[in-house]
Amino acid sequence: MTSDGPSAVLSSDEIEAIARDAIAEAQAGRTQAALHKLMPLRKAQPRQPEAAMALLRVVHDRCLQREAAIDVLSEVAQSHDQDFWILSTVGLCLEAARDIDDLNAPPPDIALFRLVVEKLSGLAKVHEGQPEQEPILEGLATAARMLSRQQDAIAESSYRKLTELNPQNSTHHYNLGLFYKTRGRFADGATANQIAASLANEVTESYEWNLGICATGAKNASLALDVWRRMGLAIEIGRFGLPECSLSQCKVKLAERPLAERTADQDDPGAEETIWIERLSPCHGIVRSVLYQKLGVDYGDVILIDGAPITHHTYGEVQVPVFPHLATLERRNYQLFDFAGTQDSARQLADLTAELDEDAVVYSHSESFVMICANCWRDPDLDHDRHEAIEKHVVTGRIAAPAGMAPARLLELIDKAIEKQERRCQLYAPDLCKAAGLVAREAIDRRRFVLLTGN
Repeated sequence: MTSDGPSAVLSSDEIEAIARDAIAEAQAGRTQAALHKLMPLRKAQPRQPEAAMALLRVVHDRCLQREAAIDVLSEVAQSHDQDFWILSTVGLCLEAARDIDDLNAPPPDIALFRLVVEKLSGLAKVHEGQPEQEPILEGLATAARMLSRQQDAIAESSYRKLTELNPQNSTHHYNLGLFYKTRGRFADGATANQIAASLANEVTESYEWNLGICATGAKNASLALDVWRRMGLAIEIGRFGLPECSLSQCKVKLAERPLAERTADQDDPGAEETIWIERLSPCHGIVRSVLYQKLGVDYGDVILIDGAPITHHTYGEVQVPVFPHLATLERRNYQLFDFAGTQDSARQLADLTAELDEDAVVYSHSESFVMICANCWRDPDLDHDRHEAIEKHVVTGRIAAPAGMAPARLLELIDKAIEKQERRCQLYAPDLCKAAGLVAREAIDRRRFVLLTGN
């Protein structure tokens, strides 16, 4: 923002009215109008701390789009870089300057975040042992946590110090537990959340959720079971020794490197893919998509998810939540085999799954129509003067099967399922044939796999 000159001094009533009007605009969905309403405050804030604090209240209430919030916070931080109260509040407001629900996002490449951590770290030392230390540490802990794994030591030490300075403050223990949860330290997170819950005057839903997630991540089944039952779920100990109940399938944005499993040296999610899971409890489930990419987690693996969805995907009138991948609880090492095939009607090959045993699946990634040469299809060694074009309804995907399932048995089940089809379909999985020891069939399948996929 540029200024055309000194701004008028605003009265407290004027400051309050401007902030109130901006919040009203934002609540009505008019975020650009809200930003415009704030112009007098932005001009006044360098000389009026009260105006700066009003701006921070608007940002904290998430009334601005993130880019605008960053601009406002940057202006305030620059104007009041030695005011411990304002700068501490800027630190708290950084949660509104990034998408905290997208848990596995890389650290923000924005100077403001590091600047606030640097300034508050200095102020924390200056005010050590003074009443000002507590709000400074609150802002510092939040700002450091927003930088993914880059400033974990500062974040943890700040959160821990807060619990020492004010041990009866339940929020401090909850925030420490929240930090531990997102860093994969689930047993520590459960302990912190239990303390927070014991200090609260009433049952707090966010405390319960994070306790349940941490208990599940720590595989403390009895504690997790108690939490979910307190929340009214009909739930029992089930598969994998963890609580299990009947919930609708949901989607998860899987990450090659979830925040809880990575380090400061490689602080990004790597490859990501949105998949379906069979949800076993509010916070864990079995991956039920066979992935396109190699993320180190795949079909059949058991994953932990966070409680706040990143977004929702619409299927007709149904809104399906998409949760972030928090951690991988169990890798079950399913066998995976690429396939290509042909079918006369949609989903024929995918529907073969119903005829398979032991949780094996034929998972379609794409279905399309392609033109190929009929003569090459029959015999690639012939010298063809002319190509005879035929159209094929081609399906590509992957077959997944438990680690202990014999490849020959899997192939036999697929063959029998194809024989039962009323309409013609074929499936070619050369690597599965190889694993089953069928050398001649592998050669045929590989030739046709290449023709269908172009690989």
